Amino acid sequence: MGRAAGWLQVAAAAGCAVAAWALAAAMVKERVAAWKQWLRAVEVVREFEESFETPTERLQRVVNSLAIEMFAGLASENASKVRMLLTCVDRLPNWNEEGIYYAIDIGGTSFRVLKVQLGAGYTIIDKKVQLQPIPTKGTIEDFFNFIASTLKNFIEKEGDKGKALGFTFSFPIEQFSITSGSLIRWTKEFSIEEAVGKDVAQCLNEALVRNGMHLQVNALMNNTVGTLALGHYYDKDTVAAVIIGAGTNACYIESNEAITKGQGLLTNSGRMVVNVEWGSFRPPQIPLTPYDICFNNETQNYYDQGFEKMISGVYLGEIARLVFHKMAQVSDVFGTAVDGLAIPFTLSTPCLAAIREDDSGDLREVGRRLEEHLKISNVPLKTRRLVQRVCDIVTRRAARLAAAGIVALLQKIGRDGTCGGTTRVRRITGMPKRSVIAIEGGLIQGYAAFREYMNEAVGEILGEEIAATVVLRMVEEGSGIGAALVAAAYSSNQHNSIHVGMVQT
Repeated sequence: MGRAAGWLQVAAAAGCAVAAWALAAAMVKERVAAWKQWLRAVEVVREFEESFETPTERLQRVVNSLAIEMFAGLASENASKVRMLLTCVDRLPNWNEEGIYYAIDIGGTSFRVLKVQLGAGYTIIDKKVQLQPIPTKGTIEDFFNFIASTLKNFIEKEGDKGKALGFTFSFPIEQFSITSGSLIRWTKEFSIEEAVGKDVAQCLNEALVRNGMHLQVNALMNNTVGTLALGHYYDKDTVAAVIIGAGTNACYIESNEAITKGQGLLTNSGRMVVNVEWGSFRPPQIPLTPYDICFNNETQNYYDQGFEKMISGVYLGEIARLVFHKMAQVSDVFGTAVDGLAIPFTLSTPCLAAIREDDSGDLREVGRRLEEHLKISNVPLKTRRLVQRVCDIVTRRAARLAAAGIVALLQKIGRDGTCGGTTRVRRITGMPKRSVIAIEGGLIQGYAAFREYMNEAVGEILGEEIAATVVLRMVEEGSGIGAALVAAAYSSNQHNSIHVGMVQT
């Protein structure tokens, strides 16, 4: 019995050893499988980061390409990827305007009515703003009647008739004068097709008459022009304006000598504000990735608004979501409940910004945003770090491309320290000039990391000496207040022509 019991003990011990070994082997296998899953996700992010790289030399080539497109767009219609629309704005406020002016600012599914009171010496004494939802469908008459009646009610409530009316209409228009321009096409959610080709200022004027008002449009413009006007009101060295928000665009002050097309629109002032419409630029130096939203699913319009889709707030969150979806397809780093990752535009750009700027040790904000917006819970810390990295990559490329656009504006007007866009080392010759760029938009104003990356890239491209002469100035409510300022400039008997010094190169 003793010998048998001993053998039983040996057998039991051996069985336990085998079981322990099997368990250990299973655990090792599970860990190896998990490690492989993790490596697949890391590889997706690594490849994504490589495809989104924007070294300084590549950005310089983007600058040159955009500047060339701008030259071509000023030469003739349909010769460039950027429209280079002539705004007919050749006057900006000269700081002597006084009185009460009104503005209408339409750029999205809500519009603003503003009252601006100006005092002598570039002083905005007071402003009132009313935000109002606007119909995106219906007839053209109903659309403008709604705007006119809203303005009428606003003015009656304020009790001041005002001296002039500025009209910001932030859709592509072909202008014939400072007070007239036809709609080229709608963007965003608007579908009032009968308005395409119509003079939007005239349509508004007719609606104002129908509503018993004597106020008429003194100045028609888009939001970039309003932003430029406000920037110039505070700093006469402002030469351009950039919008980086839900969408993106730019305008700048151009010499008449550089404008070949539209000679009948040019005035004796010698300068005019040009609306670049740079959202449609497609930088050939930037490779399209599987995550870039390069076409519209309904029209199959490849590369439409390529620059805008790489920079602006409507799209950045969606780019990150596409990367996360790919990670979920090749790995289990987000677990199994990942249906939310398959839904387009569920990750907004403000959410992306909050993820990128979470500096807590456990990235709790990243986890909260993933659960709240993408319905993914209990995400491990290392995965949250990977998620934050993706948002940083998206942000960095967008900001650096925006910087390239800004430098292209400076290059076009000879303020980047080169001779006509040559690639020689930038340096100041002659008397240095300040160049102020007025910048507005929710993305740039509400996202510190974006601003930091953009400023960094501007410095890299221009070099320390030239960058010191460039000021990127944030402004607020330029599209509305700026419209009132331009209306004030054009209602004045004095000819307030644009005056901007030229850099010597």
